[in-house]
Amino acid sequence: MKTKGKIFADIYIFIVLLTVLIPLISMIIFSFNQSNSLIVFTGFTFNWYVDLFTSRSLREPILNTLLVAGISTMAAVILGTLGAMALSKQNRLFREVALSVNNIPILSPDILTAVAFFVFLIAFGIERGLMTMILAHISFSTPYALLAIYPKVRSLDPNLLDAAYDLGATPGKALWKVVLPQLRGSIIAGAAIAFTMSFDDYIISKFASGELVNNISTYMYSQSHGIRPNINALSTIIIFIIGIKVILDYVNLRNKKHEEE
Repeated sequence: MKTKGKIFADIYIFIVLLTVLIPLISMIIFSFNQSNSLIVFTGFTFNWYVDLFTSRSLREPILNTLLVAGISTMAAVILGTLGAMALSKQNRLFREVALSVNNIPILSPDILTAVAFFVFLIAFGIERGLMTMILAHISFSTPYALLAIYPKVRSLDPNLLDAAYDLGATPGKALWKVVLPQLRGSIIAGAAIAFTMSFDDYIISKFASGELVNNISTYMYSQSHGIRPNINALSTIIIFIIGIKVILDYVNLRNKKHEEE
């Protein structure tokens, strides 16, 4: 019975993984398609990968996406880390209220955040563009970073800073040499979430940037005539990078387990 249960469990997991991976595999295959067709494979080529790096129409959205995601992630991590440290020093009631307020943009639909930011820009007569897109991404990424970092801050030994001060460390050195290394894992997690949210966002980007500035999401949605295969090539590269990261994390985890044993 245990053997049969294991077989059924393996089959079920295989079906789930297949369901998830079939669209991705199809996209990867058609990124090498010789024609524009997303249905019929006519031949193998790397032309769409070459076009990806030479096309001016796509180069700007890619650079904008990386720039906005990079800046907003750095700002969100800094604000989230400092905010988490500040919250950890407050009384319980203040912490609970602040965390509840922090959860509002996380739980709210993106369209509400986008409209709110749009109304704010219009009310103050601020011209929309790349800078307003960056500010919008910082505003919705910071709550995620704080949420990821705060639990680790709360779990730190409260005597850690006192011990660093007793050993002659300045507040800056204590923060850099003692506290931040303890928060490294949660900071990386918060940065990953913030970067992914920024990279993937469409609605807030559209309302915050106007018609003149595009990132990858707004560019793809603007393709009313259909998605070109160079978008498949870009998506394949992203999947490849994520796959390498997953493999490296798995190898590091296995190495740590072997060291502990």
